[in-house]
Order: sequence, then C-alpha cells, then structure tokens
Amino acid sequence: MRSARLSVKLGITVTAMCAVLVLVMATFALASIWRQLDIQAKDGLEEKLSQVEHSLAEGSSSIADIVLHPHNLRDQIIGHDNLTLTIMDSSIPRKRLLRLGEGEGEGEGDEVEQPVPKINTSALEFKEINSAEGFETLMAYKLIRLKNDQQILVILTLDRRSDYTLLKAYVKSTLIALPLILLLVGGCAWWVVHRGLKPLRAFRRVAESISARDLSHRMKVQGLPEELSDLAHAVNFMLHRLDGDVQQLAQFSDDLAHELRSPMNNLMGTAQVTLSRERPPHEYKQVLESCTEELERLSRMVSQMLFLASVSQPSAPLTFSSVDLQDEAYKVSELFAIAAEEKKMSVEVSGEGKVLGDKLMIQRAISNLLSNAIRHGSPGSIVTLGLSTLADEVILAVSNVGEGIEAEHLPRLFDRFYRVHPSRSRQQGGTGLGLAIVRSIMSLHEGRVTARSELGRITTFSLIFPKAT
Repeated sequence: MRSARLSVKLGITVTAMCAVLVLVMATFALASIWRQLDIQAKDGLEEKLSQVEHSLAEGSSSIADIVLHPHNLRDQIIGHDNLTLTIMDSSIPRKRLLRLGEGEGEGEGDEVEQPVPKINTSALEFKEINSAEGFETLMAYKLIRLKNDQQILVILTLDRRSDYTLLKAYVKSTLIALPLILLLVGGCAWWVVHRGLKPLRAFRRVAESISARDLSHRMKVQGLPEELSDLAHAVNFMLHRLDGDVQQLAQFSDDLAHELRSPMNNLMGTAQVTLSRERPPHEYKQVLESCTEELERLSRMVSQMLFLASVSQPSAPLTFSSVDLQDEAYKVSELFAIAAEEKKMSVEVSGEGKVLGDKLMIQRAISNLLSNAIRHGSPGSIVTLGLSTLADEVILAVSNVGEGIEAEHLPRLFDRFYRVHPSRSRQQGGTGLGLAIVRSIMSLHEGRVTARSELGRITTFSLIFPKAT
C-alpha cells in the first residue's frame, strides 16, 4: 500500500485541527450569545416590572381599581408582543385578577392552577419554564403592596421564542459555513506545506544524482529556513567526507595494486628466469632465499594492512585503561637496543606521563616511530624519547639526527604507502604503512601525531594524547 504524501498528511492534520478549533469557538460563541441574551432578558423584565410597579403605585389604590381601570398597565405592555402581564390576589389558591398581553381576556378571574410561583417576600425573583410549544419562557414575579395595604402578585412573562430563533439561525449558518471554511483552510494548508517542502524535493534530486563515481553534487543553502539550512550543511559535509573517503579508497587501491604488483612481478620474473635452463643446486638455493625475503615483505604488508583495517574500523569498542608512557617507552627501547647497537646508536628516555588508552596499540605506535628513527638516523647519534605534560595534553616526542625530511613531504607522511624515497625504503624493507598505522592509533585515542624536521639536523615525531581525567 502506497503511503500518503507528507504534504497531504500535513494538510489533513491542519484541517482537522482547524475543524476542532472552529467547533470549539462556535460552541463558545453560542454559549456566550445565549448568556448575553439571558442577561438582556432578565434586565428587560426587571426594568418593565419596575415600570408596572410605578404605575400601580400612582394609579391604583385597590384591587378594584386594577380590575376596572387597567389602561395604565395596558400602556406598559402595548408594543411588546412577547410580554404577558398577570396580576393575582393574595388568596390561597391565588386567583387571576388581570391578564394583559398574549392570550389577553381568556378566562379572567378564573383560578389558575399552573404555573403559580410560591413567594413569601417582596423581592424580585426569576423562574424559567417551558411553554407548550417547547420554547423556554422567562418569568419575573414580585409581591407588591397597594395603598390600601392589599398585596398582589405581579407576574411578567417573556416569551423567548425569538432568542431561540436567533440561536437556531446562528447554528445553521455555522454548519453551512464550516465545510467551506475547512475546504479553504485545507487548500491553503496544502499549498503552504507543498511550498515549504520544495527544498526537500531539491534534496531528492541531488540524492538521486549522487553515485560512487560522482560525489561532486552539493545542496544549495541560500534562502533556506534555519532547520533545512542546517540539514543542507550537514548533508554537504557528509558528501564532502564521503568524497574524500572514496578518493582515499581509490588512491589506496591504486597504491596497493602498485605495491603488490612489484613483488609479484619480481617473484614471477625470478622464477621464470631460474626455470628457463638447468642450474646448479646452489643457484636454486639463492633464488629461493631471495623469494623468501620478498614473500616475508609481502606477509608483513598484509599483516600491517589487516592491523590498519582493525584500527580504522574496530569491530567492538575498546576498553581503555591507565597507561604509563614512561614504562612503555623503556620497554620499546629495550626491544630495539640490538638494532640501535648495530648502527652504534643509543636510545634515551626522559620525562613521564600517563594517559588513558590501549597498551598494545600505544606500544605499536611507539615501536613504529622508534623503528623509523633508528632506520633513518645517523650512525653514532642518539635517539630520544621525551615525555612532557601540558595543561590538557601529554606528549611523547621521538627525535633523531639524520638527513631530515623536506617540507613538501611532511603533509603526506602519514598517508598509506607514501614514501619520501621509494627505492631506498623498499631496499630497507619498509612497507609504507607504519606511519599510517600510527595516525590511526592516535585517532582512535582521540589524539594526533605531528612531524617536524630540519634538513641535516633533528627530525621529531610527536604523539599527542589528551590528558587523562
């Protein structure tokens, strides 16, 4: 089943939220209108009842006056078709004396059973009742004392049919307008979302055009919202790293093919020449010894490549422990003591420092640097392993005196298979992977390795570790 488009989903969601919001607002408005109508109705009844009370106080001194001369009261009701004025005596049950307004003249003087409110005070009170037609009727009633000290009950009833008609019209118009509003809101929401997602379609086009052979495409970051701008920067940075890694991998493959091709050609050429004619046994022995040396170099190269792969992409997280660099420097220097004596060189260790790391990997990094220092150092010179501790770093510097390294070679010293003097390095048994392994080990320890050299003088390689906390 095909999933819905994001713009459609967001448009439907916004429309649903707007529908709920409109319904809540319409309900709130309906309640507010009804409350205002109720207040207005009570205020109108109270004002009209005050006028009736004033007319009774001025023109009627007894119940007989009310019945015989109701014109003053009729004047108060004329023009108000929704008002009904009822006057009752003080007997129990109460009898109707006068009725003006809707249904006027029907059964005057007869006893009215319902509704007759029970009232014992002269305070104004309200009561809501339902009429026969189903509409709500608001009743205001009050006990009034005449001049002859007789009490009468004045009831003023308001038919609220017009209020219900108004509310019904409001509800009807709201229900008619609601679908139109939702369609308009939904269309606008879809258009806004569709326009807002336009940069994502550009992202898709760039992603579709990217391949391992072409990683040059980049996202445009100008004019994008902050969120998408950050995403574009992140994608561009990712593509930049992938491009660099792919180029590095391609370069590594080329270098590896070249490095393996040379010894393989040497082995094949030597074997073919040797087998081209009969030779004495000692020549076969020399050829086998030469092939064995070449195979040993290939074996070392393969082992270092496997180690480099395991360091660059460890299969499991390493558990670091506290490592005393001074102890490790002494251990490694003892291992290379014989190689140093052959060139009449000496190794000195000075300083101290402790870091968090993997002991075997740190030994491997120190060994590679010390091996290079002895191999390329001047006979009779001193190789130093100096330790120093700074505010947030611990440095192990391996220094030797020799020919030195030209400045243009320093940036690429730690690339795989890179050699300053290729022919001489092969003769000395180097594989071109030692310094690359050192850089990978230091990267795994969140540190770095640097190199500086003065021609004909001192060359220093420094392992810089973050200080242990």
